[in-house]
Amino acid sequence: MNEARLSVPIIERDSAAALMEPLTDLVVRAGAAILAVDRLAMKIDGKQDGSPVTEADLAADRIIGEGLAWLVPAVPAISEERVHLAKPPYRGSFFLIDPLDGTKEYVAGRDEFTVNLALVTNGTPLLGIIGAPALGLIWRGLVGQGAERLTITDSSRRAAVAIHTRRAPAPAAPWIAAVSRSHGDARTEAFIASRPGATRLALGSAVKFGRLAEGSADIYPRLAPTSEWDIAAGHAIVTAAGGKITGEQGGELKFGLGREDFIVPEFIAWGDPAAAR
Repeated sequence: MNEARLSVPIIERDSAAALMEPLTDLVVRAGAAILAVDRLAMKIDGKQDGSPVTEADLAADRIIGEGLAWLVPAVPAISEERVHLAKPPYRGSFFLIDPLDGTKEYVAGRDEFTVNLALVTNGTPLLGIIGAPALGLIWRGLVGQGAERLTITDSSRRAAVAIHTRRAPAPAAPWIAAVSRSHGDARTEAFIASRPGATRLALGSAVKFGRLAEGSADIYPRLAPTSEWDIAAGHAIVTAAGGKITGEQGGELKFGLGREDFIVPEFIAWGDPAAAR
């Protein structure tokens, strides 16, 4: 093995487990910073791709970025708000961050926006945390050790319950399909429509992954492009809860390996891995 490969930081499951609590604290703090911003008076800018960015996005990103630099300074971090600094491919471990997922929901005054934090090792999400501060919820999971939903009651007290995806409905029964409230597309609609009687559960941001992981939905298809930082935390949580995420043609998704603009062309999150087969 060459020296360059030896220098790449790799965080395996046991070490990731030790990071779960301090990383969760970062997500809680970032969520509090978002809630502290006055949505009616905040400044809203536009990115090159036309999506909005607010002072809340930047405040959350600063908290997480500074926290990761203190906790694990040797591990790279890719944030949606600092993606221009990214230098893929990442072969060992790295963090993927969306400091405010669902900015459109946030700007519109709705509560379904999230803070997404994932630890990826060797291209696969290992640990994921999704915080929904306005809902008082956190979903988190470590692949191989399970997933849980936390209810945030104040800054220091949390109630946790283990969560599991559920088995797919019988062949004749309808799916409950989590769908995006703000980003619908024809291919996804056609996929859902192919399952007679499917019920659509419209949700914002990465809340869809949380609801799938806890068994409130059977499937979450997104057959249109999205970004790696939008789905990495959800990938880890759904997998830890017993589900499965597939990409094009049913293959595995890989993260941080240099895909242009960190785009994921499509994915399907399945509550029941058997349904993916």
